[in-house]
Amino acid sequence: MRQSVLFPKTRKEAPKDAESINHKLLVRAGFVDQLMAGSWTLLPLGWRVVNKINQIIREEMNAIGGQEMLMPLLHPRGIWDETGRWEKAKEIMYQMKDTRGKECGLAFTHEEVVMDLLRKNITSYQDLPVYVYHFSTKFRNEARARSGILRGREFMMKDLYSAHTSEKDLMDYYEMVKGAYAKIFTRLGFNFKITEASGGVFTDRRTHEFQVLAEGGEDIIFFCDKCDWGQNKEIFEGKTGDKCKKCRQGKMIQSKSIEVGNIFPLGTWFAERMRVYYADKEGKKKPVWFGSYGIGPTRVMGTLVEVSHDDKGIIWYPQIAPFAVHLIELGGEKAKEVYTKLTEAGIEVLWDDRDIAAGEKFADCDLMGIPIRLVVSDKTKDKVEYKNRNKDDVSLLGMDELILRLTA
Repeated sequence: MRQSVLFPKTRKEAPKDAESINHKLLVRAGFVDQLMAGSWTLLPLGWRVVNKINQIIREEMNAIGGQEMLMPLLHPRGIWDETGRWEKAKEIMYQMKDTRGKECGLAFTHEEVVMDLLRKNITSYQDLPVYVYHFSTKFRNEARARSGILRGREFMMKDLYSAHTSEKDLMDYYEMVKGAYAKIFTRLGFNFKITEASGGVFTDRRTHEFQVLAEGGEDIIFFCDKCDWGQNKEIFEGKTGDKCKKCRQGKMIQSKSIEVGNIFPLGTWFAERMRVYYADKEGKKKPVWFGSYGIGPTRVMGTLVEVSHDDKGIIWYPQIAPFAVHLIELGGEKAKEVYTKLTEAGIEVLWDDRDIAAGEKFADCDLMGIPIRLVVSDKTKDKVEYKNRNKDDVSLLGMDELILRLTA
């Protein structure tokens, strides 16, 4: 893609109200735009990043049997009354009446909708288990939307739901999802911890959160320096330096963090309230065991910026960068040829073909954070200057060597 036609252009200054790093850099670099507090547009560069995040999530969800679909965002009050959560969720759920006086709400989650689908479509144990997921917008009436794209009133969510014949089958799959989430966040390049947490408005059971260690995080977690045990501050009873409750060898460390995923074993609570039953092998009617599992892709994007940046701008990890390389044209006739050959080799290229000063091009390149910078100029002649975004060393490569390095 030619940068001269990329919408929008970068900004020299961050918005005056921007406090978090992701807010400042994502807006300046042209990845997102704030419509109002907690409401964001994913601009072309931001949409490319989120799509790559989604694809990593999708691959791991499919690997554990998930089937992708898409559910409505506007929900009738009736199904939420069945669980009693219409009243319970009033503080966070956008609720309204249409012109006919019918009450409805905007989705902040989809348990009730999935339960409604299950009772319409399952009758016996032979219809279970079911694993379904979707990527969709969620709405949450945050009292104070802040931290840029990390805490929004409207945001993207991947939510997976599973239905089972027994608690054992649910918990076996719960552990499978936990492993899949660990693979996702490892593939995304995060330094993360899995911590126990309360279920909030979802369940009375203990749940698990996936927390990325980050100085700019709003959460506080405690975790063992020797084993994998950890808890959210909300349920942790103890202090920094205490002996680990699990391994009894390590000590508890306190850290700020950003929650990027959570998983909930919901039991039969939803099925009993919404009358979602199946017939077992003896023909006895039993409630469905249920679980839900969420990841916020837009929150993931903001978190990546929080943990991967410098004083010049964003440093994207290659697996989710909007483009693989940023080609800087500084005169000469070779840039178009390089762009064409790289594109034909299947390499995603942002080509800065703008007629502006070299310093401005380099500054934008660092700000936008694409992993590899390539420079073509009269000085490079038949070579291409190659530089990693997060390294200082520069090398000159011929086209064949360049393509080989980029596709290895």
